[in-house]
Amino acid sequence: MAELFSMAIAAVLINNIILTKFFGMCPFLGVSKKTSSAVGMGVAVIFVIMGASIITYFLYHGVLVTLGIEYMQLITFILVIASFVQFTEMFIKKFSPALYKSLGIYLPLITTNCAVLYVAKDNITQNYGFVEMLVNSFSVPLGFLLVLYIFSCMRERLDTADTPNAWKGNPVALVAAALMALAFSGFAGLV
Repeated sequence: MAELFSMAIAAVLINNIILTKFFGMCPFLGVSKKTSSAVGMGVAVIFVIMGASIITYFLYHGVLVTLGIEYMQLITFILVIASFVQFTEMFIKKFSPALYKSLGIYLPLITTNCAVLYVAKDNITQNYGFVEMLVNSFSVPLGFLLVLYIFSCMRERLDTADTPNAWKGNPVALVAAALMALAFSGFAGLV
């Protein structure tokens, strides 16, 4: 149990997918202007990564390994992720049109979000068991959501701050992201 907890803390804080691996930078910069959009995107990414990881885990171990075609994992994972994102997009459009509109183009871009494919492949590469895969597949996007939420709060404050014209918008946001990555590196010795 302690090992799973350490794995979760490491995925959320220490090895954060955005701040240490720089995966998912497109939604990180694109959807972080409003806190509500950031939370919506974070929850959608959690849902997609969890679902895609479970499906790809069973597909890999139940079909690809059984048939001896492990080399097909990349194309299989991409197809699963694309299908799952389409399902998520239809679900959000049906049950939360306001969130669907606020996420805009970034919702279908989850398909090309390298963080989703990274988690699915990492679960296989690290040879995780089912429970470890679930912990990793929940913790990584939870870290994504945490960083996205913190960054969106920072950007909302920065928009009202007295910033020089040359620094307004993305330049000051990127400096804030760098400082955030530096702050999160302080968690390195935690586990």
